[in-house]
Parts: sequence; C-alpha cells; structure tokens
Amino acid sequence: MIINPATGNRCLSTLRESSGKPYSRGAITQLWNGRKVSPVLDFDLPEFHRYRRENANRISISGVQDKVSVKIEGGKLVPTKKGGEYIIKPIPSTPGLVFQDQVPANEHITMQIASQVAGVSVPPNGLVFFPDGSPAYIVKRFDRNFLTGGKLHQEDFCQLSERTQTTHGRNYKYDGSYEEVGQILKKYCPSYAIEIEKLFRLILFNYLVGNGDAHFKNFSLSETPLGDFALSPAYDLLNTSLHIPTESRAALDLFSDDYEMDSFRKLGFYSAVDFKELAQRFGMKETRAQRMISELAGKEPDACELLDRSFLSSEAKSAYRTVIEDRFKAVEQGV
Repeated sequence: MIINPATGNRCLSTLRESSGKPYSRGAITQLWNGRKVSPVLDFDLPEFHRYRRENANRISISGVQDKVSVKIEGGKLVPTKKGGEYIIKPIPSTPGLVFQDQVPANEHITMQIASQVAGVSVPPNGLVFFPDGSPAYIVKRFDRNFLTGGKLHQEDFCQLSERTQTTHGRNYKYDGSYEEVGQILKKYCPSYAIEIEKLFRLILFNYLVGNGDAHFKNFSLSETPLGDFALSPAYDLLNTSLHIPTESRAALDLFSDDYEMDSFRKLGFYSAVDFKELAQRFGMKETRAQRMISELAGKEPDACELLDRSFLSSEAKSAYRTVIEDRFKAVEQGV
C-alpha cells in the first residue's frame, strides 16, 4: 500500500480535517508535543530492518512484530537505543497474512475507533511513511515521563501472573480467561472499582472490532503519580480477523473453569448475556454493565463512519466492515 502523505485533507493521526496539512493542530499537540515533525522518515525499510537486527538485544520492546523505538531530532524521527519517545511498526514481514500491506492502517483506525467512538483510553498515534511511500504505524510511548525522560514502571498481565513459556507452555499468553484478567487487576489495583469498568469496556471493544489477539501480554498496569497502579492505556488494538479470517473470535475465553452460558452453547458465539455474566463476575453493578453494553452496541454507525475516513484500501474497508457488522449484531442479541 502506497500513500502520498502530501495529498488529501485527512489528518494522519485523528483523521479529522487538516486543511491539506499532514497533521491537524490537535494531533501536533497530542502526538508531537507541539513540535513540527515530518511524516516522511529519513531512513528506508532496509535500514529499519538492519537497525532492528543489529540492536535486537538492546531494544526493550516486547512482542514479535517488527518495531523499533524512535525519538525526534531536528524535526525528524530517528531510531534510538535509549530515550525513545515513540514506537514505529512497518508492514509486517510475517508471510501469509491477508491484506498484509494494510496492517499499519488497520492498527491506526482501530486505535482511533477505540478512542473517538468507544471511549477507550489509548496513547496518541498515527501514520508515518518510508521514502518509498509505504506506511508505518506510530504510537507515542506511554511508559516514558516526557518531563524527566525517565521510564515509568509498567508490568503486563503475564508478568503479574508469572506466566511464562516454562510455567504455562508455548501458548502461555493465551492460557486463561478474561475472568482471570479481572482477578489479576483486583489483586494489584487499589482503585479496582474504577479500573474494572475500563477493563470491561476494553474487552468488549476488542470483541466488537474482531481483535482475536487480546491476550495476557496486551493488558498492563502502569504506575501512577501517587505510587499505586492503574490500567495502562490500550495498545496493540487491531482487527486481526481482517488478516487471519479463520482465527478464534476472542484470544481468551470469557470465563474460567470452562464455563459456558446456555446461549453460547446454542449460538456458538458470545452475545450480550455473556458479557453481562462477565460483568457480574467482575463485581460490576448490573445497571452500569447494561448501560455500557447498550452504549457500545449502538456505536456501529459511528465506527463505520470513521472507518470510511481511514487509510485502508476500499477492499480492506469492506472486509473490516463485514467483521464489525457481524460482531455488533452478535452483541446486540440480548441487549
């Protein structure tokens, strides 16, 4: 996928009107901290992969997707071994993905739908481009204190539950349920009553947008200025069903101990009643859970409207819309 960042009136971050400029005023403030940054990288894709190989043991970014940490120098984004301000992810090199060249635009629009439509907290993000026009997704690091340059304490839910390949086998990130994710949150988060609603919203959102890779490592707690811990902004959100149509509808089961609702056994997919049961197990008020499910289930038109403004190709937009129409329809049953 080749995109000319100099054309069009869509902000490469918020997708709002930008008067022909690559980033809107709001995006410049939120994403770039008020600095002027070129959307075109100074290094090409071969240089990206060479830098990544040479510094594979030094770059402290978890996960297997191709990514490097960068910082701003003289209005340009440059790779860095320390003091990184952003993470960039190009088109993945993993073979066999459907719409492989659309992955950066997929993550970008999914994060924007999360923020603008679903009320999920996410770090500022957008698109940048290699000199040949191929896109890369960029996200501002939320594990950095931009005033001091220091790193903030953050632990993902694999670390918090001591899940490793040694303890839980090869699929350790997927060995468990969202009910267990809630139990981990309760154990480590003093403001559980507030944070559990954020977690519930995120779990429901992932299901609605077809994110089948929301596993234990994709949830984290971050240290607050008060010294306690709260749920981190959401990250690695994308419609994975767009690229792997045969994958599971959810990375984890909703419930522990192989429990299944009668409706799930009958329908073969999760619906509103399943999420209401999950909310009850989380200890949420029934009225709060019902309101949240109804609210998000009614957001399909807003999600599709924003999707139409995304940088996905027409074919990818259509496939993305098919996925979310199916998921919204599933959740609407029993609302």
